[in-house]
Amino acid sequence: MATTWKQPSAGLGPNPASPSALSRLWTFAGGAGRVDALDRYGTLAARVLMSQIFLISGVMKIMDPAGTMAQMESRGMFWVPFFLVAATAVELAGGLSLLLGYKARLGAMLLFLFLIPVTFTFHNWWTYEPEEQREQMFFFLHNLTLMGGLLYVIALGPGPLSIDRRGESLS
Repeated sequence: MATTWKQPSAGLGPNPASPSALSRLWTFAGGAGRVDALDRYGTLAARVLMSQIFLISGVMKIMDPAGTMAQMESRGMFWVPFFLVAATAVELAGGLSLLLGYKARLGAMLLFLFLIPVTFTFHNWWTYEPEEQREQMFFFLHNLTLMGGLLYVIALGPGPLSIDRRGESLS
């Protein structure tokens, strides 16, 4: 016996079990079709959100270089002035690259590689005092999560709303 779909009574609103609602849900969940708005704007939103931490961190290094240098020295870093300038440049260049979608794969790769030593130098939670370990473990995991997002950009590109893909049809 074939399943039949009942139309909702007038005034009760759409039937959530209707074929169109189910097909939209299936499409959204990765079915045969794609959700165009998510494809267009989701990648843009992801890039904007990821870029913020790098841009803000880079600006904060410019605004408080002495504080940043003290933090670097406290973790046993050498050549602190050099690494301060390098970190600031990487964060600002990589962050802008993500934000604008310009050379986004290269910018994401630069930030990914930057996060490796940063994570193991500043958030190696197992070296901290017990009362600080939990907070540092979350920063460590936070950076791993950022690295995962950056790998998505490296692998799949910046999405359709980017400078890298300007001029391509959005349809």
